[in-house]
Amino acid sequence: MAPDGTADEPLDFTGRSVVVTGGSRGLGRTIATTFLDAGADVLICARSDPLEPVTSTDGVREAAFVAADVRAADQVANVVAVALKRSGHIDVLVNNAGGAPAAESATVSPRFNEKIIALNLTAPMTFCQAVHPAMSSQSEGGVIVNVSSVSGTRPNPQGVAYGAAKAGLENMTRTLAHEWGPSIRVVAVTVGMIVTEESEAFYGDADGQAAVARNLAARRLGRPEDVAGMVLALASPLARWVTGTCVEVHGGGEGPAYLYAASDPT
Repeated sequence: MAPDGTADEPLDFTGRSVVVTGGSRGLGRTIATTFLDAGADVLICARSDPLEPVTSTDGVREAAFVAADVRAADQVANVVAVALKRSGHIDVLVNNAGGAPAAESATVSPRFNEKIIALNLTAPMTFCQAVHPAMSSQSEGGVIVNVSSVSGTRPNPQGVAYGAAKAGLENMTRTLAHEWGPSIRVVAVTVGMIVTEESEAFYGDADGQAAVARNLAARRLGRPEDVAGMVLALASPLARWVTGTCVEVHGGGEGPAYLYAASDPT
């Protein structure tokens, strides 16, 4: 141990048990791989089996998989039970499962909104409650990382339920940190525009994505590994005094729209 109590290798998760929701594809898959590379025992859940096993970069280590709809409390409880049976403890929960297709706010059905809020807010809340008994009784506590979105902190046309749910997720992060600390740290990553399998549906083709990227301070869209690295750091002892906050991982964010609007001849 270092003099300040930090582990000599703070990003070494050997012996740590990590649960990643929605870990079979996209950002969740990259997060799971990142923890596997760091030595963690990783369990992922999703509604469908991964098309390919989720493994460490070298292909040596593989994440365990449990089929689950995170909106169903009994299925969430089963995921937690399997994780505890495997290792006897849960050190990190990454609430990554989420998302929503575009929908017109004036005509979208109440049922649609309920499903989006259930997936992006109620499900993470249920998962947090499910891991609380184990984490709160462990000598070293635990860490919960909620994956949020810039859609919860700015207007989100054609995504009113999604934006509202992510705003709620960030409030939940701050609330639980105060209610469950110091044994459990609760943090969020507020994710900006990243390249995933669904990028084209939101940002258009390569030209469209390049145009969007030019409005970011970093001048490029993010990659899943950009976010996964921050999740790993926040779950590590390096972030031991970081809780009840939302860390923006968005390439510097979008530039002020009025500047571009004022210079647009159309």
